[in-house]
Amino acid sequence: MEVPQPGMRIGDADRETAMQALGDHMSAGRITLDEYGERSAQVTAAKTRGELADLFTDLPAPHPVFGEPPKQPVATPKPAGPVPYSERPLGQRAAAAILPLLFIGAVVLGLTTHVWWFIALPFVFGAIGQGLWGKDWDKDARRDRDRGHRRR
Repeated sequence: MEVPQPGMRIGDADRETAMQALGDHMSAGRITLDEYGERSAQVTAAKTRGELADLFTDLPAPHPVFGEPPKQPVATPKPAGPVPYSERPLGQRAAAAILPLLFIGAVVLGLTTHVWWFIALPFVFGAIGQGLWGKDWDKDARRDRDRGHRRR
């Protein structure tokens, strides 16, 4: 392995690429967990490119890449806008459909039994839905768009 300027000091990015390479070698079964631990400690203690490269003389590629930042995992992009109501999970759509019926039922039970704590049930149910599916779990984005409402 040819090392450009072996006496040059290394930085965190160089150490990170070395750690990623060691992880690849451990995953491939080229080094054991104990060897990985030993070499990782040596990576953190290394000061120059030459010291870092010496840890990989008995290993095939991948090797540390000097002067380049470590590869970052590719993040999956978030959806551009709110998920259409028809594409939401069936449980979420069913719970959103039950919520107004639960509110009406709580009012009717409160009127007939004179026990008003039933009115708390739809609010508790809504809070659980919000905790599971997010703030707009029971709203249809098309409804707001069609009415001309702005989402804030």
